[in-house]
Amino acid sequence: MNNKAQAAEDFSSLNVLYFIYKWRKQLIIIAAASLIISSIIALTIREKYKSTVILFPATTGSISKALLTETTFKQDDVLQFGAEEDAEQMLQILNSDEIRTKICEKYNLMNHYEIDPKDKYKRTKLYNEFQDNINFTRTEYMSVKIEVMDVNSDTAAAIANDISALYDVSKIRMQRERAVQALKIVEKEYGEKDADVKRMTDSIKIINNYGVYDYESQSEVTTEQYAIAISKGDQRAITALEKKLKVLADYGSLYVALRGNLDLQRKQLNILKIKYEETKVDAEQVLPQKFVVSNAFPAEKKSYPVRWLIVVVSIMGSLLIAVITILLIENIKQVKIEG
Repeated sequence: MNNKAQAAEDFSSLNVLYFIYKWRKQLIIIAAASLIISSIIALTIREKYKSTVILFPATTGSISKALLTETTFKQDDVLQFGAEEDAEQMLQILNSDEIRTKICEKYNLMNHYEIDPKDKYKRTKLYNEFQDNINFTRTEYMSVKIEVMDVNSDTAAAIANDISALYDVSKIRMQRERAVQALKIVEKEYGEKDADVKRMTDSIKIINNYGVYDYESQSEVTTEQYAIAISKGDQRAITALEKKLKVLADYGSLYVALRGNLDLQRKQLNILKIKYEETKVDAEQVLPQKFVVSNAFPAEKKSYPVRWLIVVVSIMGSLLIAVITILLIENIKQVKIEG
């Protein structure tokens, strides 16, 4: 039988109450010392207050699709709460450097967290303090919770609410950058298409000046009149109609081609115009990107530290270590005696 098995057997054979009574003085001294030390430590820990903001992400990405498009899907509804994917995207944005940097600068957290600005690792320490005191978590209901701990209750609430506001600022900035680029592309295409339509319209007007307005009907009527004039032997009419037929022959095919192309270009121009108007709305207008369930307010009671818990855990830990140590000592003595 090895030493550990022997120790377990010895301890199991002891009466627990007898063991405690036998070592009562030592255990009482250890518990008292632990009580005093842990109480002092607990009292020296700075109190912190917690403020919380709860948000639901919005699903709407494009304002134009949500408000201006005739066919609107559920995910484009401006009143629809976001799903799991939207909550994960919200967490990514909340954890971005942009939001963290703005909060650190606005509240001078380097000084607030008492970090030496000359410290070699000042930024690392600042970010570690930020992560320790500011947390973003997704709830079981697909909302996102912003929790801020600070020694000042007003500061904790202000930071939490500012982070909530900065989420909108950051997401809208990213969307707007993309929307502005899209607007430039659509605006360029729309301008070029509009110029093409105007050129073709001007070309058709020039052909109209030659007397070609509706090639198919004009050609049919003129041909009939020409045949009648020939049958009657009306030379004057024949000459006039031959001139008309020549004009139709010279410009008719061009007219038909321009007219068909113009109809196609006008349809494309109308589509681009709708796209341009939609993209312009996305680039210039904004909608809140979240639903705020509850804003942060200054806490009236501290959330950290829980001093009684620190003391209790310290005493229990000290007694456990003491019992293990005593058992180890007794086991060593027993081994020596047997040896």
